[in-house]
Amino acid sequence: MIRKNFVALMVAAVFLSACSSQGQPVSTSSDSTVPETIGEEVAMSLDLTSSAFTQGQPIPEKYSCRGDDVSPALTWNDPPEGTQAFALIVDDPDAPAGTWVHWVIFNIPASARGLSEGIPSGESLPDGSLQGRNSSGTTGYNGPCPPSGTHRYFFKLYALDEMLGISAGANKGELEKAMVGHILARGELMGTFSK
Repeated sequence: MIRKNFVALMVAAVFLSACSSQGQPVSTSSDSTVPETIGEEVAMSLDLTSSAFTQGQPIPEKYSCRGDDVSPALTWNDPPEGTQAFALIVDDPDAPAGTWVHWVIFNIPASARGLSEGIPSGESLPDGSLQGRNSSGTTGYNGPCPPSGTHRYFFKLYALDEMLGISAGANKGELEKAMVGHILARGELMGTFSK
């Protein structure tokens, strides 16, 4: 009996080792949902900044629905070794009906160290970056436009270990699902806007 138990334990250990060496996650959980705070388990090692506003400060009207509604310029530092692409999500958790997504852009080349002001709204950009759908149902950047009060807008940048195999027009949920297990580093910049 002891020998049978020992053999069973050895077989299990070999199986777990094989899964780990092939990069496959070993989990006993059947929950495959995407966490609400994707990437938060990864250290924030990307320094995301903008020449338009600083952390926690108001976003100028130019970048909102009351202005030109163009995306602000963004820059970031060197990512970890092995980075193959970047992805960016901009959302507003203070929207009355729940988090409102303002921008989804992914497969930004690993060589990029920022995004220029006024990124066009097309699904694919000349550098190969792809844009997804925002909560307005359009592709590309959709600036702050709160119905009332002051809202926070989170610009969340992710360094990924691969180019993602999802299509242009993907929404935030599809992007987050595709990023699971591929985030090497993340950075965040928050600005505010008031009606």
